[in-house]
Order: sequence, then C-alpha cells, then structure tokens
Amino acid sequence: MNADYHALRAFADSWGLLAMTLFFIAVLVFVFRPGARRAADEAASIPLKED
Repeated sequence: MNADYHALRAFADSWGLLAMTLFFIAVLVFVFRPGARRAADEAASIPLKED
C-alpha cells in the first residue's frame, strides 16, 4: 500500500499538476473569449424574465 501512495503522489506532483494547470487555462480562455459577454448577460437575465 505504501508503494501505491508514493506512485500516486509522484503522478499528482507531475502530470496531475500539469493537467490541472491546463484545465485552469482552458477555463480562463472559455470565460474570457470574445462572445462570452453576451452569453453571460443572457444567462444572468434568466431569473428576471417573465413568462
């Protein structure tokens, strides 16, 4: 069991960190893309719409 812990810890320290960093950058790109403002404004106004 101790070897499993060390193997997973080594993976998390290297590839896991890289994967989380890439995911974070992808989220930032998605949020700050040129068309995101209109989509965010539309989503924010949903609770105020009267059907």
